[in-house]
Amino acid sequence: MGAGRPLAVGGGAATLVIAVLVYLLGGDPGDFVSQAPQYPSSGVGGSGAPVDPAQEPLKEFVSVILADTEDTWPALLSEVGVTYEEPRLVLFSDAVESACGFQQSAVGPFYCPGDQRVYLDLTFFGELDRRLGASGDFAQAYVVAHEVGHHVQNLMGTSQRVHEMRARSRADANALSVLQELQADCYAGIWAHHAQQQRQVLEQGDVEEGLNAASAIGDDTLQRRAGGHVVPESFTHGSSAQRVAWFRRGLEQGTLEACDTFQQQGR
Repeated sequence: MGAGRPLAVGGGAATLVIAVLVYLLGGDPGDFVSQAPQYPSSGVGGSGAPVDPAQEPLKEFVSVILADTEDTWPALLSEVGVTYEEPRLVLFSDAVESACGFQQSAVGPFYCPGDQRVYLDLTFFGELDRRLGASGDFAQAYVVAHEVGHHVQNLMGTSQRVHEMRARSRADANALSVLQELQADCYAGIWAHHAQQQRQVLEQGDVEEGLNAASAIGDDTLQRRAGGHVVPESFTHGSSAQRVAWFRRGLEQGTLEACDTFQQQGR
């Protein structure tokens, strides 16, 4: 598997099933650090197609959530000697060119380490609601915070270390991917923890929306919805129970130490 390229998902299933699985298992499509050249920063809407005017309120909401994460992470990372660099948000329609290669909307939201950007087609939120019943503002905020979690992993060197471990052991590749995704879920919880403590951003029902979103995109849930068998060895993002547990852990404890998924697994 080349660096900076997405994981292939599906095979031998109906086209719709493949689309759902690929669409909803988005995370860090390049698995990790791309060696492609850096692109100049361009902010919201960067290198993607113009956003549909009807989606402007959602665009503004996503931008606010991204800005709020930037009020949380600098202080936390400075405590471990890491300087926080703000990621860029690129909203696009249908397809986009990134430092991780050409990506279509079907890959879902993703973070590309090579250009430190979060990529998002806003229609994903409609799919999250209609197909899996994960609705609400905080479900959407969770998705953004999860991708920012991948950015934090990149800044801390976690992404590079995981990339190196995967290269040494293909047999552990999926398990390592799961640990990285669960850590990003936990980091999303850290953001919610501090945002609530410092800015009281959560309303009644918000936490349930976030937990529901984490549960809805668990590998086992998606495999059941696709009408197939649950195959834990094929998981790349973790089960619904794992995703909920790690998001909740970050939400309740709010520390980087609480989110060391790798240490818990003895790695």
